[in-house]
Amino acid sequence: MNSNKMRMLALTLLVGAATQVVAAPAPVTSLGGSAQGDSLERLERMIEARNQMQLEMQRQLDQLATEMDELRGMVERNSYDLSQMLERQRELYREVDALSRQKPQAATEGDGKSEKAPKEAYSGNVSENEAYEAAVNLILKKKDYDGAIAAFQSFLTTYPNSVYKSNAHYWLGQLYFTKNQLPDAAKQFLAVASEKDSNKRADALLKLGLIAEKAKKPEQAKKYYQEVISTYPDSTSSRQAEKNLKALK
Repeated sequence: MNSNKMRMLALTLLVGAATQVVAAPAPVTSLGGSAQGDSLERLERMIEARNQMQLEMQRQLDQLATEMDELRGMVERNSYDLSQMLERQRELYREVDALSRQKPQAATEGDGKSEKAPKEAYSGNVSENEAYEAAVNLILKKKDYDGAIAAFQSFLTTYPNSVYKSNAHYWLGQLYFTKNQLPDAAKQFLAVASEKDSNKRADALLKLGLIAEKAKKPEQAKKYYQEVISTYPDSTSSRQAEKNLKALK
């Protein structure tokens, strides 16, 4: 048998074996020549290598599926934590907004000057989040508004670049507004208004308008109200600013 015939036979055997290997590969038998036997052995090695590759790919897919399940669980936990944090933030908004609607207290000498921040609010042993949480809890849980003022002041001193900076200024403004310490309140609201991306900027501008009204500065109040209306046209603050503006005309 010449070499061309041997190659043709080997090719025929390779094709035939490849089409039947998944069903039930037949045992290799000698066909009278070492070349044919070598070809079949190579085919078997190729098939075995392919099977090993498939097993490895399946193992990797199983591992990826496990990792995806873990990531999905982390995302769900983070989403839950975020929703809890947002709900807590809304509670804080409602609490302090309720304070601002109360009849202002008469300012007493030393208000805002003699308060001492609670130890947990400024201790070096707490994190930024824990310090902010401690200040928030003084409003929500303990109703300690003087203590909250001191705690937020301490927080801003300790963490001047905090992501909570704008919120801390806003709560200080609300607390001072409730105590009828209007210059102090205006200072805090101006700090919020200077932050263009703050989600409390519209409310801070509205409060600045109210403070200007109380200070008998109607033209200044109108400017604040007009800025709220033009910058935040669809907000609750804008609707309130429109009412206040009409009352001034």
